[in-house]
Amino acid sequence: MTLAIVTGAGQGLGRALALELVARGCIVAGLARSESDLAATSKLCAAAGAFHPIACDVSDYDALRGAFDAIRRLGPIAILINNAAVYPRRDFLDETPESFMHTMAINLGGMVACSRLALEDMVSRGTGRIVNVTSFADLAPIPASGAYSVSKGAGRIFTRALVADLEGRFPDIVISDWIPGALRTAMGLPDGIHPADAARWGAELALSSDPSLNGTLWERNNEVLEPQSLKRRVFNRLMLRPAPTPRMLCAA
Repeated sequence: MTLAIVTGAGQGLGRALALELVARGCIVAGLARSESDLAATSKLCAAAGAFHPIACDVSDYDALRGAFDAIRRLGPIAILINNAAVYPRRDFLDETPESFMHTMAINLGGMVACSRLALEDMVSRGTGRIVNVTSFADLAPIPASGAYSVSKGAGRIFTRALVADLEGRFPDIVISDWIPGALRTAMGLPDGIHPADAARWGAELALSSDPSLNGTLWERNNEVLEPQSLKRRVFNRLMLRPAPTPRMLCAA
């Protein structure tokens, strides 16, 4: 069975992703800081024994190494969904250097650390799937979102850097960004997308290992294509090349 890791699996989108992957036949190791939240996720799983709760703070890198050692005893790591994040909603003048960097340590540092640890398995096997849950918050930050916006924008840069380092040598380790949209969670909006609906898109993306997905960016269930320069668009038109068509994931 496919072994997947979902960070931030105790609540919200992370819980929904864990439940969706279990429903699709995966073994899921769920990481979160709260044992009680993880226990609640376990109770919701339809398949007994398919969800393995691991209480761990992704910003505590020593603890994270121990968590991954325990996960490897379940089997080879095939999928990693870097979902864990915090959104403290603090004005920058209310931040300290320590509080700002703590958000960075979770949202970006956790993504970096989990990816590096999961890649130990993936590189040895030559195959694997990483989905980084990111955001467009950096493009137009709203007030009191500095640390969150910086960390989420950096997450997309990290994905591109990973692809640049690995794609040529390990084409079957497929890495993508996924922006699930505004969700109906504690970090989201009261009228946002239900996490279970978004999780169906995220699970489908994570379970697809098509190498053409490497380096792609997805918003909700739609692929976001790289913008083309005017010169490239004119060249394609002259060469009678069809305009690229964005792909879609399953409808929720």
